[in-house]
Amino acid sequence: MPFTFAIIGRPNVGKSTLFNRLVGQKIALVDDQPGVTRDRREGEGRLGDLEFTIIDTAGLDEGPRGSLTARMQEQTETAIGDADALLFVIDARLGLTPADRTFADLARRANKPVVLLANKSEGKHGELGAMESYALGLGDPVQISAEHGEGLSEFYDALRVLMPEPEQDDDGATDDVETWDSHANRPIRVAIVGRPNAGKSTLINHLLGEERLLTSDQAGTTRDSISVDLDWKGQRFRLFDTAGMRRRSRIEEKLEKLSVADSLRAIRFAEVVVLMMDAQNRFEEQDLRIADLIEREGRALVIAVNKSDLLGKQANLISSLRQDADHLLPQVRGVPVIPVSGLMGEGIDKLMKAIEDAYAIWNRRTSTSTLNRWFEEATSANPPPAVSGRRLRLNYVTQAKARPPSFVVFCSRADAVPESYLRYLTNSMRTAFDLPGTPIRITLREKANPFAHKAKRKS
Repeated sequence: MPFTFAIIGRPNVGKSTLFNRLVGQKIALVDDQPGVTRDRREGEGRLGDLEFTIIDTAGLDEGPRGSLTARMQEQTETAIGDADALLFVIDARLGLTPADRTFADLARRANKPVVLLANKSEGKHGELGAMESYALGLGDPVQISAEHGEGLSEFYDALRVLMPEPEQDDDGATDDVETWDSHANRPIRVAIVGRPNAGKSTLINHLLGEERLLTSDQAGTTRDSISVDLDWKGQRFRLFDTAGMRRRSRIEEKLEKLSVADSLRAIRFAEVVVLMMDAQNRFEEQDLRIADLIEREGRALVIAVNKSDLLGKQANLISSLRQDADHLLPQVRGVPVIPVSGLMGEGIDKLMKAIEDAYAIWNRRTSTSTLNRWFEEATSANPPPAVSGRRLRLNYVTQAKARPPSFVVFCSRADAVPESYLRYLTNSMRTAFDLPGTPIRITLREKANPFAHKAKRKS
């Protein structure tokens, strides 16, 4: 197991900025507003030749028992328990506060190595605050600026002392933990998206069997897109919990804009996207907008209708949901629609099976000979319309790639083929090759005329 560091400290001292610096990407949301981070987030960090797991946590703060603030602190305490060492961050510009002293005691009680980081140490004001931090009794402070990358050499030295030497084999070479088997069985990346308060975090908590993500009746509890790993009946998944996505016109706060942008990024990096809807308010306009976005991004789609236990035992519920989906989302006709209850655990097995099936379809390839047999039948049954009295010639088709299934049709005049005929080919292909719900891309390409140069010579 890699060595693990947990970043702890009071709100707004730069923990998420440090996390982003160590993982080399702007993954965690960063804002001047305190308390942005709520769930703990893990990433693979690197500093020089050091590699480790890093955990970003919510700012340590006190709150009434059972409140959202108190549960955020429980998440932080869990991260402290999982870590091998702690990175205690203070704001060197502001100096020590009573909250710093209180939670320095918590770090000491953890009985784990602690690296004291005086962040925002650039300039004269930072120097003074760093000197104050000696009063915490956590050793010499390491003065850094996570935002500007200053002090990383001293930071490296502090981490190097704590981390074990890399294991070596008999030949003196470090073990290569990345094997062919690990690549072959890499996890399926699944993003869980939807409108606010649709039950995304509750579903993931049920799948994991623990309260890994904060949940609340209040909409907007989730802010960052948090990734968690899941092994479900031998298949590995990496699930991304995302912030609820409201209509753009309703988003006013900067923090919500950042959260939605993070959700959009999760969709782009996912392979399968589960769109969660509230069973009592399903297929609303925003649901359809999100589904259309997923299709345009070319991701496999599964629709989960959550809180279906509140509907009771309704006859023909599943068939009714599927008819609504096909009618309102013709661009992903046949998309699987699964009634679930993230709270009660109903329909979870069917949902996970639908995700695996959608992923397999998204990766499917079809031979050129099989494609052209279908193509000949489809164009014979419904020939392309004539344009300006001239007949369109569609010659043959081939699959360019999968993920999503993408095809190239060679024809005489690509710009003259109407969109309606492309929709006909898409629907016919979806039925013929059993591609329900997955995005299908058809590109038109004009076939070169081998006699064109002779015509130019004559003229």
